[in-house]
Amino acid sequence: MQGYVHSLESFGTVDGPGIRFVVFLQGCPLRCKYCHNPDTWTYGRGKLYESQEIFDLAMKYKHYFSKGGGITLTGGEPLLQMDFSIELLKKFKDAGVHTAVDTSGYMFDKENKASVEKHLELCRYIDLFLLDIKHISSQKHKELTGVPNEHTLDFARFLDEQGKKMWIRYVLVPGWTDDEKDIRGLRAFLDTLGNVDKVEVLPYHTMGVPKYQKLGIAYPLEGVPTPTKEQVALARKILRGDR
Repeated sequence: MQGYVHSLESFGTVDGPGIRFVVFLQGCPLRCKYCHNPDTWTYGRGKLYESQEIFDLAMKYKHYFSKGGGITLTGGEPLLQMDFSIELLKKFKDAGVHTAVDTSGYMFDKENKASVEKHLELCRYIDLFLLDIKHISSQKHKELTGVPNEHTLDFARFLDEQGKKMWIRYVLVPGWTDDEKDIRGLRAFLDTLGNVDKVEVLPYHTMGVPKYQKLGIAYPLEGVPTPTKEQVALARKILRGDR
């Protein structure tokens, strides 16, 4: 099976535990205003890879990620290419490699039997989910990403039911996701789950701006500052349950 791949990273250190081989899949249904990879949005671009080809490339680096590391699929939204992701992850799982997926959970639809069955199959081959919860308010989530958050929250509950280990990722954007009431609301939601192993607060940055300029796309958060150390520290305390 073939999949559209934006890029590959052989020594990733920020997409799961340890050193990881990271596969950036092409295509995403969200349009997050702070996205630093707008070049991954359009499905059908990038390079076509066979799943076996990626597996063979990654296994050349197994010496580096065999102790505490592994493989991570990210994007874009990797689960937009669900069948390819499943086939690829199965190969690594069968080879004893730790597997992780970084996802918004948007592709999950609890009302769609086929969607639920595909995600159940996916769960068999994943050791860790990195779930990006953009905002706890559905309306603010839609303003920030273009879509509401119900699928994401449903997916978090689904993973909890399946007993799958999960890391939560939350991007702190001044004026968008830094309201203390909203952050506490997210913490309250996380308290209803039993499978959250870690919460990561990722400070908003502007390193993706040159990509927007190159693509001729207006940058949505022009003039928005990066968060202060104090803002980041407070969000981390709340989301980690320390305050």
